[in-house]
Amino acid sequence: MVRRDILEFAILGILSDGPIHGYELRKQLTEMLGPFRSLSYGTVYPTLRRLVNRSAIEPVSLTPADQSPALRGKRARIVYALTAEGKEEFEQWANKPGPNSWDDEGFAAHMAFFSRTERRARLRILHGRRTWLDDRLAALRAALTESRDRLDPYALSMRTLGVEAAEREMRWLDDLIDQEERRNDDGTPR
Repeated sequence: MVRRDILEFAILGILSDGPIHGYELRKQLTEMLGPFRSLSYGTVYPTLRRLVNRSAIEPVSLTPADQSPALRGKRARIVYALTAEGKEEFEQWANKPGPNSWDDEGFAAHMAFFSRTERRARLRILHGRRTWLDDRLAALRAALTESRDRLDPYALSMRTLGVEAAEREMRWLDDLIDQEERRNDDGTPR
């Protein structure tokens, strides 16, 4: 299950590219947040209703000429568009680093929209993720060391994979941080 705040942020971010109907929105969310996340229509549509009730998005109607060829002649689908309030909410969320932006779900959602995030916020999120991951890696290594003698080879292999994946992500984060620190706020190299 995806956390409510992350799902709302991701929807606002996707809609910042333009209006889209619920089916396509769910498809893009699954691609962004991962196919192993639970994103049923029973999760997406209540979130869309909450965002409509908050005036962050609005349902819009498309003329037949505006519809994609695949939708012409079919039952009308509700298309959602970002409002000015929704755009402001998205920008505030994208540029608000904190503990919720460092865990797996929060970080993945932020990374999907990093090009729309201010450089200083990106750096804080990257450093926060690195610290969070450093703690996680220490716990993974400790658990691996403590249980090495008791685990069967398959469970041991899975734990080893977890450590290796965390180490790989640490190297990737270090590279991203280095790149960001060598840029000016406008994105030009220093």
